[in-house]
Amino acid sequence: MVLIFSIGIGTAGYHFWGELAWIDAFLNASMILTGMGPVDHLMTNQGKLFAAFYALFSGISFLTFAAVLFAPIYHRFLHKLHLNIEEDKSD
Repeated sequence: MVLIFSIGIGTAGYHFWGELAWIDAFLNASMILTGMGPVDHLMTNQGKLFAAFYALFSGISFLTFAAVLFAPIYHRFLHKLHLNIEEDKSD
């Protein structure tokens, strides 16, 4: 759902503000979202502003997705390294 939402925002933004055809807008959104970089050169200022903010959004959403994906693995790894040291409760 996050991927569909992100691609949808990018495609619509590149189409309306970047004045690109739908297929070119989808290509640019996909390339930015995967970290490959833009394909088409944007001519309008609003298109350039959208591309800048979409790139920031894509980077943050990628890092968030990676963190959520790898959190259980990292958590399990930390449990493997944890030493159970019990305190001496003798009074």
